[in-house]
Amino acid sequence: MPTSIEEGKDWSLARFERVKPDTVCDVGPGEGTYAQLFRPAHKGVWWTAIEIHRPYIAKYKLKSTKTRVMYDEIHVEDVRDSEEHLLHRDLVIFGDVLEHVERGEAVDLLRRAEAAGAWNILVSVPIVESVQGEVDGNPHEAHVHQWTADEMDAVMANLGGNVETFKGSTLGCWWWTRT
Repeated sequence: MPTSIEEGKDWSLARFERVKPDTVCDVGPGEGTYAQLFRPAHKGVWWTAIEIHRPYIAKYKLKSTKTRVMYDEIHVEDVRDSEEHLLHRDLVIFGDVLEHVERGEAVDLLRRAEAAGAWNILVSVPIVESVQGEVDGNPHEAHVHQWTADEMDAVMANLGGNVETFKGSTLGCWWWTRT
């Protein structure tokens, strides 16, 4: 679904406040959970969104306006086809996204973000059985891979750098930092 549960959000916000990135790429923002949570904590950040499902832009008012600040730049495309420069950010967020692609594609996306020059990567995925199909006419909402915490630990460790982990009862969060 284009939403996320509350678990791990305070933990993620604390890391965001510590890093204070100037540029963020939010992959698959859905309703804009991370922009809504993080924007008030650090002003002047340039927010890029890569959203595969065009109807979400209007439905969730993702484009910044004079009265509502969300995303400064929105690319309607599949991140697997995105230009590398969009992943060259101080922070790349894969919040409740990687379960929507095959495991190998998820690993490739994380490697691409690291290779593109991301300084920090935030990953949030369900770490329990979380079967989901199409939602609201969006076939990209289907869960394709069921992650375990140990499996994501191994993937993140293989990126090198420093990794911090939060494991809740439903979601796991990983904050990777380039060293």
